[in-house]
Amino acid sequence: MQYNQLGNSDLKVSEICLGTMTYGQQNTIEEAHKQLNYAIDQGVNFIDAAEMYPVPTSAETYGLTETYIGEWLKNQQRDQLIVATKIAGPGRGFKWVRGGAKAIDRNNIKQAVDDSLKRLQTAYIDLYQIHWPDRYVPRFGQTVFDPIQVGETVPIAEQLEVFADVIKAGKIRYIGLSNETPWGVVQFSHAAKQLGLPKVVCIQNAYNLLNRFFDGAFAKAVYYENIPLLAYSPLGFGFLTGKYINSKAEKARVTLFENFGQRYLKPNVSKAVAAYVEIAKRHQLSPAQLALAFVQSRWFVASTIIGATTLEQLKENLESINVVLNKNILAELDAVHTQFPNPAP
Repeated sequence: MQYNQLGNSDLKVSEICLGTMTYGQQNTIEEAHKQLNYAIDQGVNFIDAAEMYPVPTSAETYGLTETYIGEWLKNQQRDQLIVATKIAGPGRGFKWVRGGAKAIDRNNIKQAVDDSLKRLQTAYIDLYQIHWPDRYVPRFGQTVFDPIQVGETVPIAEQLEVFADVIKAGKIRYIGLSNETPWGVVQFSHAAKQLGLPKVVCIQNAYNLLNRFFDGAFAKAVYYENIPLLAYSPLGFGFLTGKYINSKAEKARVTLFENFGQRYLKPNVSKAVAAYVEIAKRHQLSPAQLALAFVQSRWFVASTIIGATTLEQLKENLESINVVLNKNILAELDAVHTQFPNPAP
């Protein structure tokens, strides 16, 4: 297992991060703890959660993911682990999240941090991320910016000022972004520099063979600002494993939950997936390991977030760290991308 530094922080995270958004919905607490134990035994030191998890989110399951992790974390050597979680932003209509998805302001940040600390049963959070921006942005498969939807927002400088206070109080160590835009990355970075406030150390966005938008303006922004990517959905909601090619996979999220994973149900996704699966077969790799190894090969990726509903899936995914794609395989992947560019943005 390799370990990479997150931006300007002193956090060195494993190249694989254990994603946990199925804990409390598709995984029991016993299954969650088995996954956590196995991942740590394999060298993973990085665990990612969120206050709104599990997904799909609901009033009945809200906070269970952090609760499950907390029951495990209290028995671990805390300083050997890097625990990340997120504050939910406004605009999603989750009435059960602190009385409704609120602005990223002082009251909500402080309450959200305290609530997560309690559920996680820890004195501090290593990496605290804004799950999605306070302001309007196209998200989760949307690609067109609509100025009409722009509304009130908490100024970025004000958000950073609150996080500075929470860091000073010792409750969180570093901050990060999620589902952000290149503009947002630069604005957060410049505000921190100009005002002497905490600088974000990473961005967590979707990135996979079906969605390579990060290769462009994002990559330029994170290069100059030294804000690496934590890549989520590296398997494209499981589509890149090939399990949906011939039928609906039982017990999979897209099958179990209505209107889930819509960004991967678009034209050319199935054609692109079939082409990538064929490349994997030709080189005697599992489709999942090919997809994960591709994400891990990108210079801007500090850690690839993998989630699994079974221990067998987790084992297969972790084995991807031993797969190194040569230039010929990478060229084949690029050829498919040229034919079917970003079918699931």
